[in-house]
Formats: sequence, C-alpha cells, structure tokens
Amino acid sequence: MAQLTPSKRTWNAFKRNKIAMAGLVFIAITLLVAILGYLIMPDNTPQANNMTIQLSIKKPGAKFMMLLIRKSEQIDTISFFNRMLFGQPSFYREVPITGYYFKQDSIHVSEYIGNEDKPDQKAYNIFEVVTGIKPRYHFNKVLLNPTLSCEKTAEIYKNFTDKIKGEQIITRTFWLGTDVYGRDLLSRLLLGTRISLAVGLMSVIISMFLGVAVGSVAGYFGGWIDGALSWIMNILWSLPALLLVIAISFALGKGLWQIFIAVGLSMWVEVARLVRGQVMSLKQVEYVEAARALGFNNRRIITKHILPNITGPILVLASSNFASAILLEAGLSFLGFGAQPPMPTWGGMIKEHYGYIVMDSAFLAITPGLAIMLLVYAFNLVTVGLRDAFDIKSQSTRI
Repeated sequence: MAQLTPSKRTWNAFKRNKIAMAGLVFIAITLLVAILGYLIMPDNTPQANNMTIQLSIKKPGAKFMMLLIRKSEQIDTISFFNRMLFGQPSFYREVPITGYYFKQDSIHVSEYIGNEDKPDQKAYNIFEVVTGIKPRYHFNKVLLNPTLSCEKTAEIYKNFTDKIKGEQIITRTFWLGTDVYGRDLLSRLLLGTRISLAVGLMSVIISMFLGVAVGSVAGYFGGWIDGALSWIMNILWSLPALLLVIAISFALGKGLWQIFIAVGLSMWVEVARLVRGQVMSLKQVEYVEAARALGFNNRRIITKHILPNITGPILVLASSNFASAILLEAGLSFLGFGAQPPMPTWGGMIKEHYGYIVMDSAFLAITPGLAIMLLVYAFNLVTVGLRDAFDIKSQSTRI
C-alpha cells in the first residue's frame, strides 16, 4: 500500500467528519453564489437597488403584475463578465399594476399604490412604453402620413400592443419579500454574501500575512526583539476587537476597502501569538539545528523548515478568524461604519429593519441575521473539523 502524504492523511481524516464536510459544502455553495452574483439574482441592477416604493414591505412570496416602461435615456448592454461583477442597469421603469386595457394609442392601467388604497388610473402611450420616445418626435409623421392605409396603421398598432402584452407586462415574484424601499430582499441577501465573504477573505489574508511575519520573527529571534513585539501584541490584545476596528475605521474612513484593512489589522495579534509559540517550540528541534549546521540563513530556516510544520494550527486559526471577520463586518455595518448604502450588507440590512422585529414583518431582520448565523456556524464546523484532522493523537486513536 502506498504511503499517504501528510496532506492526504489530513484530508481523509477531515472527510470522515460528516458535520465538518456539511459545513464545507455550505461554504462552497455560498462561494458559488458570491461568484455568480448578479447572474442568479432576480434583481440584477447595480447593488440590487431597484426601488418600487409602492411595494414596500411585502411578505415573502408576494406576486405583482408589472408594466415595464422603456427608459428614455440610452442604456448600453454590458459584457457578460462586467454584468456578473457589477450588474446590468435596467432598461425599464417598473410600474406595479392590477389591471390594464388598450384604447386607441394608449394602454390604460390600474396602478397599484397600496393594499388599502384604490388603484390609480393612468394612461401611457404605447409607443413611448415600447421605445421610450414620445410619439410626437417620431411616430406621428409616420402614423398620420396620409399615404398609409388603415390596414397598415392597424398593423403597426397591433405589433406594439402585442409586444407590450408578451414582453413588457410580467409577473414578478418576491420570494423573500421586499424591504422598506420596495427592493427585492432575496437579491440583496445574495449580493450581501459577496460582501461578507470578501471581507472575511481579505481580512484573513491581511491578518495572516502580518501575524505570521511578526510571530515568526518574535519566536525565532527571542531576546529584546521578542520582548518589544510581545509588548505591542499584549497592548493590542487587551483592546476589544470591535472597538479597535471602529477606531481604525475612524482613521481610515468609511468604505469597503477600509473595512478590509480595519478588520485585518484587528485580528493579526491572535495569529502572531500562536505562531510565536509554535516557532519557539520548534526552533530547537533536530532538523532546525541540522539546517543551521548546513549554513542555511535564518529566513530560509523559518520559511522552509519551521512554517511548513505549523501549517495545521495556522489553517485552523484562519478558519476561525474568517467567522470572526464576518461577525465584525456585520457589527460594523449595523453601527454604520461598514460598506455604505446602497451596497447591501447583512449587518446593514438588519440595521434598516430591526425595528420591524416587534411588528408583523420580523422577516426583514431575521432573514439576514439567519444568513450570518448559518455562514458563521459553517466556518466553525470547518474549524473543528480541521482541528481534529490535524490532531495526530486523535487520528491514531481512531485507527
């Protein structure tokens, strides 16, 4: 039988933990949703910010008939890649209606304005609905041309009315309801996944890079270097993480990239303390002494001989910090220091709607809160699975 490498042995041990694998699958699905982004969202406009105020705070599963009216301004179709990343500006203005009929060159609609109010009766020119151009600038010269027969005029009208019936009167379903501004809650929840994972990933990268560098230097060289770096770490360790993030955010300003840096700088101390202890325990082992005897420099010894042997604890802490970063970002957004509106974040969605928890629309705040809970729980499951997989003693006990 072929000898298993340490990485394969660890992966096999991790796969045996069904709960941890379930957490990993959930994270993979969430990552796929974040990557696809606007391609799978019902509202694929930038920031999922298509507001229909008349549809404010509608229950999950609500359905409404919508009349799509072409916008007058020029809107370009963007490429597939840009649409996936940034969304496609809408070509139409959406008007919720309860009924309609055609009369001459107009479509008469009963515009929905609320459950307790009678529909507002309005009429829109069919040519403006389809093209976004007022007919007096384009169509009158054609339709009033005496050389056109009545049959030809009727055919033109029929083509436009058929297009409106087939393509511009649709039924839109809001599977998770709408928020206080009439925006699709499902779309904003899906886009918030991208923000949470991006903050977690960038923050972990920053904290790992800084923490591993500081911890390995402090643990390997010791002496006054260790004393000075440990003093800095102890001071930062004594500060609450959320207060530290808020302080850094004040210094850097509000914005998504500022959140990346602020959360990353608040979590590196824990990484540095772990790496420092691991390096101190390994720098006196035989293979490190042999590397020194062969004349290898300190940088090579640290990067090639010590750090690869403490990958397990670092990965476990990285997974744990990922969950912590998501919670910190949600807390910052709730307090108003995170990504700014209209960018959807789960913490920001809770902030906008937490007052509805005591009303009959608690789903507005519970839904993003549940998303935060599930994603953080999934990362905690993976953390436990990694810890057990890297534990040689537990593996030997199972065998």
